[in-house]
Amino acid sequence: MSIRINVRELIDILDMTPPSQNILLIGKHGIGKSQILAGYFEEKQLPVIAFFLGQMSDPGDLIGLPHKNTETGHTEFMPPYWWPTDNQPVVLFLDELNRARPELLQAIQDLTLNRKLAGRSLPDKSRIVSAINAGDEYQITDLDPALVSRFNIYEFVPEVEDWIVWAHKEKLDERVITFIQKNSIYLDPPQRSETDDEHIEKTPDRRAWARVSEIIYRVKSIEAKHIKIIAGIVGVNAAMSFKKFIDTVQSVTPDQVVLHFTKALIKELDKLSLQDIVYLNQQILFWTNEHVKDMKPGLQKKSLKNIEKYTKYLKTSDKKEAIADFFNTLQTGDLDYVRNLFIESKEIYDLLVKYAEKVKL
Repeated sequence: MSIRINVRELIDILDMTPPSQNILLIGKHGIGKSQILAGYFEEKQLPVIAFFLGQMSDPGDLIGLPHKNTETGHTEFMPPYWWPTDNQPVVLFLDELNRARPELLQAIQDLTLNRKLAGRSLPDKSRIVSAINAGDEYQITDLDPALVSRFNIYEFVPEVEDWIVWAHKEKLDERVITFIQKNSIYLDPPQRSETDDEHIEKTPDRRAWARVSEIIYRVKSIEAKHIKIIAGIVGVNAAMSFKKFIDTVQSVTPDQVVLHFTKALIKELDKLSLQDIVYLNQQILFWTNEHVKDMKPGLQKKSLKNIEKYTKYLKTSDKKEAIADFFNTLQTGDLDYVRNLFIESKEIYDLLVKYAEKVKL
């Protein structure tokens, strides 16, 4: 059994693991393994060279093609197309390791142990990260224990909150984000076994919801034609649940609170349940964290004043649990900008501290 890690723990592992040690991630497809790795190493200015081993039939794509040295008469391997020519370190991402052909695995044995391919050494401080898509629906090649022993192995299980934070940073459609907050089962559903059914059925995953957001981002009214498109991305069950959510979606959005807090908005807030207010709290904080920092100073000040009005509303409406949740999310979430912003508001700070002391979460 492998140790389970989330996104933040994966980043810690990448930070602390020396380049000489190899990392193997086990996880479902579509949970963001390659995307997170690409983003992390891009910040480190390390190019990532990805190999989808399950789709590679010719070892030459990995190790290069053989040719005869006319001077020595020996057979040598030409450098493959991806080989770094500037002797700068790279990251090799070996995806679908458990789907690789045996002849590829032989080359990977030498690569992971000696940092060599066909006698040619990788640049110093290069890194090797591999991934396995675990699940009954995959054709799994039994990996040699000697190869497995050359990796530090982790089961990557990102949390829903990890995706919510990422979705806000990427500015995905708020309707998609709120739907996942309320229906997290559709973010990482259990994988189907091959024995469940013989036909192909689309299921949702993290990448799929990003594609849904791309389609509806500028669509104000979701219609039947949109739901059909969405069904082809996340499956019929998830699409119909999304339609039901859209039909009953709450009337208050985080941008309305932050940018346009009015008396009319207060009337809409009065209609929300406590659970809806809790969801709205999270949306307001994450939306503010990702959008307000890019605004002009005047609009930033206005946004802070509107959030003050919102917290006053929570106080005057005697929504103590909602204020305590607001404070807890602020303290525990990835919200550095918001925390710094709220320092400028003594009113918000004093109110949150007061109610955090009174309400036990």
